[in-house]
Amino acid sequence: MTEATIYAVTDGIATLTLNRPDRLNAFNDQLVVESLAAVAAARADAAVKALILTGAGRGFCAGADLQGLAPSADGVNAAMRDLYNPLIMAIDGFPKPTVAAINGVAAGAGVGLALACDIAVAVRSASFVLTFGPQLGLVPDLGVTWFLPRAIGRARARALALLGDKLPAETAAAWGLVWTCVDDDACMASARSIATRLGEGSAEAFANIRRLLDAAETRGLGDQLDDERETQVQLIGKPAFAKGVANFLAKRTT
Repeated sequence: MTEATIYAVTDGIATLTLNRPDRLNAFNDQLVVESLAAVAAARADAAVKALILTGAGRGFCAGADLQGLAPSADGVNAAMRDLYNPLIMAIDGFPKPTVAAINGVAAGAGVGLALACDIAVAVRSASFVLTFGPQLGLVPDLGVTWFLPRAIGRARARALALLGDKLPAETAAAWGLVWTCVDDDACMASARSIATRLGEGSAEAFANIRRLLDAAETRGLGDQLDDERETQVQLIGKPAFAKGVANFLAKRTT
């Protein structure tokens, strides 16, 4: 059986490549099982400082592979509960920085996969499309309904989900769906550059930044200020802060 993913670690950067290019890297159970194993391996490997997620060929991820399937409600429920949703949770909760290198179309659940990463880089030829409602009579899943309005706002999220129109990568960057849009031949170089920069920082600090930004969506300013203060107190005694202060003072004296 051909591997549905490729996992490699180079210079402290782990890369998980979805490897079903003939199907635009659409999800099947094998791909998700292998992806879960790769994310777990990267999490456990102390040498890994950041994780890049990308696709082989001309697509990032075309969502669920519907070819030859006759899904039942029970089968969909079990697959989402036991495989697909845990993958999104594993990426979103990954304790080290994550970068999506979106090398082509991201459709359906592929959009959720991209948005689960901390930072997304998209090639200019890429596009984003949500076909759930307009074509399939379903709702967006794999976290799309959670991530999308937080990234681009309620009005735009509703229009994309209800109309199913393609969103070009450059518009996605202008709207804040992705961090930046690059030439097609610069995707992995850009993603690796960002991942390397992130890997040089404090994974603990970055994890707390993500947590605080997520928490701010649903609570008041006073609670957020308290959490910032408590987190700062915890981090200020860590080696990363001492190193950062020393580097800052050294630069000022040179």
